[in-house]
Amino acid sequence: VQLQASGGGSVQAGGSLRLSCAASGRTFGGYYMGWFRQAPGKEREFVATISWSSGTTRYADSVKGRFTISTDNAKNTVSLQLNSLKPEDTAVYYCAARRGGLSYFQGDYNYWGQGTQVTVSS
Repeated sequence: VQLQASGGGSVQAGGSLRLSCAASGRTFGGYYMGWFRQAPGKEREFVATISWSSGTTRYADSVKGRFTISTDNAKNTVSLQLNSLKPEDTAVYYCAARRGGLSYFQGDYNYWGQGTQVTVSS
């Protein structure tokens, strides 16, 4: 299984970015796909997750209403739309895949992408 994240960049506060994660190596029915982020000097934290089969989503409170996670089954891609960005959203964002049920814990995810940098200036 390979996960390839892309789409990071630098924006001003209030701006938007769209992150993509191309998944390959197997079919992902029955998987949950997640986005996590790690800011400098901080632990990696949960951002959002989505069921590949049912479309069920969950978000961290800090991003609810601003970020949207989605899947494109035809392209085997998971996306994260980041709107109304704040300086505190600055971090390296990672996509991950988990066999099984919904989880907010990074230790439950089996596969990880390489990360993409998001920088938000004030």
